[in-house]
Amino acid sequence: MTGWLDRLPPHDDVDWRTDPAVLAAHRYDRSGWTPEVRPAVVASVHDVAGVQHVLRLAHETATPVVARGAGTGLAGAATAADGGIVLDLTGLNRIVDVVIADELALVQPGVLTADLDRAAQRHGLRYAPDPASVEISTVGGNIATNAGGLRCAKYGVTRDAVLGLDVVLADGRLIHTGRRAIKGVTGYDLTSLFVGSEGTLGVIVGAALRLRPIPAATATICAYFPDAVSAFAAVGAVRAAGVVPAVAEFVDGPTLGRIDEHLGTTLRGRGDAFLLVQTDGAAAAAEAEQAVRALRAHATDVEVTTDPVEGARLTAVRRAALPALERVGRVLIEDISVPRSQLPAAVEAVRAAAASTGTSMHTFAHAADGNLHPIIVLAPGQEPSDPAVVAAADSIFRAALDLGGTVSGEHGVGVLKRRWMRAELGEDVDALQRQIKAVFDPKGILNPGKAI
Repeated sequence: MTGWLDRLPPHDDVDWRTDPAVLAAHRYDRSGWTPEVRPAVVASVHDVAGVQHVLRLAHETATPVVARGAGTGLAGAATAADGGIVLDLTGLNRIVDVVIADELALVQPGVLTADLDRAAQRHGLRYAPDPASVEISTVGGNIATNAGGLRCAKYGVTRDAVLGLDVVLADGRLIHTGRRAIKGVTGYDLTSLFVGSEGTLGVIVGAALRLRPIPAATATICAYFPDAVSAFAAVGAVRAAGVVPAVAEFVDGPTLGRIDEHLGTTLRGRGDAFLLVQTDGAAAAAEAEQAVRALRAHATDVEVTTDPVEGARLTAVRRAALPALERVGRVLIEDISVPRSQLPAAVEAVRAAAASTGTSMHTFAHAADGNLHPIIVLAPGQEPSDPAVVAAADSIFRAALDLGGTVSGEHGVGVLKRRWMRAELGEDVDALQRQIKAVFDPKGILNPGKAI
């Protein structure tokens, strides 16, 4: 080894790891993007002092740093920088406190999202953000990408749950943003600026997160439809009936077929599109009745339950969508959002892209807020850089913008969508964002080549 890596200073709070197997395990995230990079070292930290130590060293030597949690990101934002440091935050995994009276939790970034939710539930509360990766993704990663999830139509995305943050800046300084109170407008909203910044402005080492009471009741509805147009029309009918569902998830027919193969079910035989709808709160049963009436006008089959165990079984169908596709082959998970009224057109655009490029595509969506996930399943030996795959993804992004939407609803920009981000934002806004980045990270060491 040469250069700064030969002179790594010892520190009780940092484990410097250069074993080839460790380096290889920290190169990529879950996006399917596999750039030819090799980090110089993985720095595993156990406290905030360790994070500060790593960033001071990186700042002094102008060495790239990629903060990493569980590596479940879907846009390439957690892929390593060549010759850089991977800052492993999974050791910062404490739920510091659950403050019942204030309905908030104080947590470190390496806490698994589902573990936080379970800890809150022991006090009659819950953490509302509910990404499909809830059992494997970390709170820090969710904050870094502003993750959404199944319940976001009613309860919002991760940003709506973040009250305050502890952040280590590029030069090692520790700052605190926001507050533990629900309301506050003092100064610029730096907390919201860090949320979704994908580790390019600072490293999140602590968060004050809003919790909510567990709903008094939950009703779960499964409905099957002859096509996607009917399913999305049904979602509109539910909203028109005055019902704001906590969950409204769409799965297309081809994905249902893959779920059948994965779980041994026979869902595809019941329709070519599927909706999972949940209502919650004291009026859950009454709202479910209204929703069912709206759904039946469009559906071929509807079932409803207020039993929590049965509801969990039905919800598992939606959560099985991605694992079912991953069994078939390597996947690229796209993430666009459009106005709800444009969802049928977006699904048709995905089908057209698949047909014109010869790629295999499946689609599921957070139907209540217009967030669509077209999934490209790569053929054996096919790479993300394959011209047909690139053409399919470009066609999807172009359609999202043409329909008044965005190229990323909740997964972030990472490396995969930087070109399209500029097309969406325009030159002036893009330049302004780069100026903001330079204020927080003047040497450009934080997750370079990502997000902007």
